[in-house]
Amino acid sequence: MAQTITVGQLEERERGQLVDVRSPSEYATGHIPGTLNIPMEQVESRLRDLQSGSPAVLICQAGKRAQMVAGLLEPCGMDVAVLEGGTQAWIDAGRPVVKSVATRWSLERQVRLGAGLLVLAGAVLAIVASTKWILLSGFVGLGLTFAGLTDLCPMAMLLTKMPWNRASHCPLPKRA
Repeated sequence: MAQTITVGQLEERERGQLVDVRSPSEYATGHIPGTLNIPMEQVESRLRDLQSGSPAVLICQAGKRAQMVAGLLEPCGMDVAVLEGGTQAWIDAGRPVVKSVATRWSLERQVRLGAGLLVLAGAVLAIVASTKWILLSGFVGLGLTFAGLTDLCPMAMLLTKMPWNRASHCPLPKRA
């Protein structure tokens, strides 16, 4: 199990490299300034992005995924620590975070909410209206299975087109 450090210890020590292992959309919703985003599923293929000889602090939302990544990096002999409590502990301590204005919730969270609501609606409607509504829950299950097998998520593609997920654009004045 990797060494853990607290927010206070992180601020006191020479930082080394800060690596946020969350997905890009989670990272965009708020991350510690100066962190490098290497999603958990890309760590093994991006080992060269990690500075050798420099201690790395792994960060995720609460610490669990960072611990898993630390386990992947241990056989490589890398000097890693995990920020205890992750980004949430950093925020709770009143430290600054960098946020993207494009997204308020991560895309994964939006998909989970949408899929959950559709499954719940299908189940409730199957009970109170017609058993045919159970097909809605089955359709969502099929979509989630497809997304898991292919890494393509039609619901996520649809959600990226929603107004709350579009980046705001500030038009620059035309130069003369």
